[in-house]
Amino acid sequence: MPDVENQVEPGAETESVPSRRRALGGLLRWESLLVVLLLVSVAYGASVSPYFLEWTNLFFIGSNVGEIAIIALPLTLVIITGEIDLSVASMLGLTGLFMAELFQHGWPIWPAIIAAVVLGGILGAFNGFLITGLGLPSLAVTIGTLTLYRGIAQGILPSDTISGFPQGLASIGVVPIPHTHISYSVAIFLGLAVIFGVVLHATPLGRAIFAIGANKEAAFYSGIRVKRIKFWLFVLSGMICGLAGVLWTLRFASARYDSGIGIELFVVTVVLLGGVSIFGGRGTIVGVVLAVAVLGCLQSAMTADLIPAQDQNIVVGGLLLASVIVPNLRDIYRRARARLQAAGARRHAAVAHEETP
Repeated sequence: MPDVENQVEPGAETESVPSRRRALGGLLRWESLLVVLLLVSVAYGASVSPYFLEWTNLFFIGSNVGEIAIIALPLTLVIITGEIDLSVASMLGLTGLFMAELFQHGWPIWPAIIAAVVLGGILGAFNGFLITGLGLPSLAVTIGTLTLYRGIAQGILPSDTISGFPQGLASIGVVPIPHTHISYSVAIFLGLAVIFGVVLHATPLGRAIFAIGANKEAAFYSGIRVKRIKFWLFVLSGMICGLAGVLWTLRFASARYDSGIGIELFVVTVVLLGGVSIFGGRGTIVGVVLAVAVLGCLQSAMTADLIPAQDQNIVVGGLLLASVIVPNLRDIYRRARARLQAAGARRHAAVAHEETP
């Protein structure tokens, strides 16, 4: 029996050259819009605070969004394949708490950090198994594990806080890299962004990720290991969440079960605002980097303008909706026009039937 996953179906290319050029042009236009939005956000911040463009404030902008930005990178790949992972914040909280518990029980800090990242990979593997092994929808699975992982963290440490980490590591969230004004989390994010960008846009694996999101069946019959790639992307998402959980815990110099609660909204907003299609098959790492800068500057500017947190969430939610609706306006218009034409044709047929003797 032939190996189905290695069969190459003639004409199974998912995109033609003209369609790829149109998609690239659309992404470039979206990224240009993000640059404009970033400039507007910076101008808004500078208008409400004379300290907005000072290095100290820019450092704290980066520090505040560092973990969100790091988690957004693997989620970008997951969403491009047409899946989603909403358990990222819960994995961040559980892995950070796990590292703190190990350290409190006598583990050296670096082995505890490595164990937290490994735990993140295990949590991601569980998500990946349910989705690719059992064929369950990623939205339902990761909503379930979002609650499951947070519940496990709360069971481990119901209300107390773990602190007392080594001073050299516990200060990484409040001091920049020596001789710079860059936070450690931003430096890690930028390094990872280069790696993710190269993998996604310049390797066969990246092309396979795009092909899976564009047409899963065609990718499968072209020989792409669809399930295997998706599974390892969820493992990667968990490991990066473990790294972010470590950074979050060290930045606040404490660990609680509710660490990072609710930030999945901001992570998804960053990814979609960066031009990644919620339907899969489209997106760039450059767009995600720009979206991180936009969200960080906009949040800092609104805080400087004394806008309440609940109102800031309204703005973030609006950006999330806009990032889904605006790139798909053409398709929405086409579907609406087709429905109107079909309704008109049915009315015309009904009138003609009534007039027939």
